[in-house]
Amino acid sequence: MAASNDFDAETLLAEARRRTGLSDFGDSRFREPMDRLLFSLEHEAKLNATGRVAQRERVIGNLVTRLSAEALIADHPEILDEPIVAPLVIVGPTRSGTTRLHRMLSADPRHFTVLWWENRRPVPYPDSDWRRDDPRIAEAREEVDQVLTAAPQMKSIHPWDPVGPDEDALLCEHAFLSYVPESSVHVPSYRDWMQDTDVTPAYTFLARMLRILQWQKKERGEEGQRWVLKTPQHLGFIETFCRVFPDARVVQTHRDPLSAVPSAASMYTTLWEIGSDDVDYAAGGRQCRDRLELDLSRCLEFRARTREDRFFDLWFEEMERDSIGPVERLYAWLGTPFLPETRRLLEQWLVENAREKRPPHRYTFETFGLSKDELLGRFAGYRERFILPRRG
Repeated sequence: MAASNDFDAETLLAEARRRTGLSDFGDSRFREPMDRLLFSLEHEAKLNATGRVAQRERVIGNLVTRLSAEALIADHPEILDEPIVAPLVIVGPTRSGTTRLHRMLSADPRHFTVLWWENRRPVPYPDSDWRRDDPRIAEAREEVDQVLTAAPQMKSIHPWDPVGPDEDALLCEHAFLSYVPESSVHVPSYRDWMQDTDVTPAYTFLARMLRILQWQKKERGEEGQRWVLKTPQHLGFIETFCRVFPDARVVQTHRDPLSAVPSAASMYTTLWEIGSDDVDYAAGGRQCRDRLELDLSRCLEFRARTREDRFFDLWFEEMERDSIGPVERLYAWLGTPFLPETRRLLEQWLVENAREKRPPHRYTFETFGLSKDELLGRFAGYRERFILPRRG
């Protein structure tokens, strides 16, 4: 029997303080989103015993990160002077090739990216030798092994790499304003509230965490010149992102929603199965359909009001045919030299990470209660502008 205070806010805050011996959580605006998430976890997610433990620990971990981040900045105030210059952010529908593009660009040492283990534990452990032998990496490897053991089908859906770049929505998660919860568990009231709230605290927190990570990378001798960030979450909040990072450049990836929506629903519900014995697959389909419809409309509305040269469009099917050519054009758009060594590194990455090395990912509309005709109607305008012309 689960304890009645599993998702009690004060209990979790106290536990984070106990584990760290710290008390400053930073910007207090995390409290309302955290409270709303805890309500959803308790009353909507239908968590099994494993899910309750995992979600409780995840919330505590986010709180521990907040405490540790403030303590690190207090000890090293120079962190806040780290410049975040003209970051490149990749946005697009879930399952539209953002991960592949992000990881290709990460092969260029001129780019900083947020690695999976940095996302999960962005603050060094006190007294650890993190510049040479960071214990956070071993913990990340173990965590990924646990996920793939619990849901081996995830190997066919997403390339999991504990030391590779991943979505910075995991950093926004520490601000409790992130798409991560809705991708992991069914939390409809939290999701609906978040999509209509001001997410500025998520992005100011993201900027704070990027400075912490950039300081660590430089301490380890890395020499990146530009951050390359990516997560589908930014698609729906790109205006807020660009307000916090005013010199940001944006790559928008495109894939036919008829493929992207059921693929995303397959990934989400597979993750839901890890923590729940009562997964509503149709709810997963509706969530992915409605989320993409809203996010695309917000992004395109912002594009209509901002400088068009701030966006670079890239198509999933084009990257399937020729991954190097579009990336070379992207470098030209950025004004960054595409060096022979850059080409070599990208070609090497493509060989080492060929899609055929993973099992095929299969899904259907019917599994998730989706209708092809309805998707055609909902996304007609987007498809007419970005998808159909590419097919001649």
